Amino acid sequence: MVFMRPKILVVEDEENLLKLYKLELEEEGFDVLTAPSVNEGLKFLESEPVDVLVLDIRFPEGSSVDRIDEFLQRNKKLKVIINTAYPTFKFDFKTWAADAFITKSSDLGELKNTIRNLLSKNSNSS
Repeated sequence: MVFMRPKILVVEDEENLLKLYKLELEEEGFDVLTAPSVNEGLKFLESEPVDVLVLDIRFPEGSSVDRIDEFLQRNKKLKVIINTAYPTFKFDFKTWAADAFITKSSDLGELKNTIRNLLSKNSNSS
């Protein structure tokens, strides 16, 4: 039996953060895809089976909050983590479609733990 590593899609417009997340999450044993825009992230979902989406909110082209449903339409089992520097978005009802909400930090421990928790919930419910 071939073990498939969980696939994480990180959608973030800051290039340095994309590199950091990719490096750190790959060290945790995840297969990581990165996209610098919401549109590119949506394109990945057309061809790649993704387990968890890590999504920033603010992009030069606008907020990703209004587009969470587009990700979920492409993959009904997708777990969504909003990862933003703006904690006030937590109170925007549109963010409630996400499975988790994290305030960005230089310590990626919370993000890694949240990904693991969502994946374990997913495997327990299958």
